[in-house]
Formats: sequence, structure tokens, C-alpha cells
Amino acid sequence: MRRRRPEKREILPDPLFKDLVVAKFINNLMNDGKKSLAESIFYSSIEKIKSSMKIDDGLEVFKKAINNVSPMLEVKSKRIGGATYQVPVEVPQQRKVALAMRWIIGYAKARKGNSMSDRLAAEIVAAYNNEGSSVKKKEDTHKMAEANKAFAHFR
Repeated sequence: MRRRRPEKREILPDPLFKDLVVAKFINNLMNDGKKSLAESIFYSSIEKIKSSMKIDDGLEVFKKAINNVSPMLEVKSKRIGGATYQVPVEVPQQRKVALAMRWIIGYAKARKGNSMSDRLAAEIVAAYNNEGSSVKKKEDTHKMAEANKAFAHFR
């Protein structure tokens, strides 16, 4: 028998934008419990986005980028009679956002560039324009699900 699921922790919205998604993103960005550093990286990258794109709302760019990277389908391994099938499943809303954040942060870290805020800004702008590594990752995930559509009945 499986144990009960741990209850979800409530997180407080971030101090500047009063937004939960931003707070979640900052928590994902944080290393070794250094939240103030993660906040300064995120806020400075939003400022860089605002100055480079000459717009007044950098948060909209961030939200659109997260939306562009969020996958609709993914594959899950399911074992049926000794064979393991990659079964395409729809991604729940919370996981969509979590995956999008993870991919954007991961590919921002892998980018070449000066500071983390520069790399993060570049990755967010690329995701906003539907290009860059994180969007490619989403497309690859969709391709995998599309290729394994034959096993959808195992859901």
C-alpha cells in the first residue's frame, strides 16, 4: 500500500511583483538557500529584458515565455506484460509550469555569457520569441509523444 502524499506547501508571492509564479521561479533559481541572490538575479534579468526590448512590462514577457515553453503532452513509461511502453499523457497545469521553469533555468545556466542575469534574460527573450533551447526541448517532448501515439490506448 502506498503512503499518503505530502501536503503542498503554500508559498508567499514575491515582494516586487506580488506574483506566485515569479516566487516559484525564484525558488527554482535559488542555490544553497541564497534567496536574496536569486531574487537579484531574476529582477536584474527582468530589467535587462525591459531595456533591451524597450517595453514597460517585463513581467508580461516572462509570463509569455513560460507559456511558450510549457508542454501539452509528455511520455511516461508504463510496463505492460514485460514490455515497457512510452505512453503519451497530457501534462497537468502545475507540472507544465514547473517543467517550463526548470527548462528555462537549466538552459540559461548552460548558455555562454557573462552573468547569470544576462543568460537568464537571453533565455527568457528567446522563449518569448518561440526560439532557443527551452522551446526546442518542448518541441522534442511533443515529438516523442507524437511518435508514441500508437500506445495512447495504454493510458
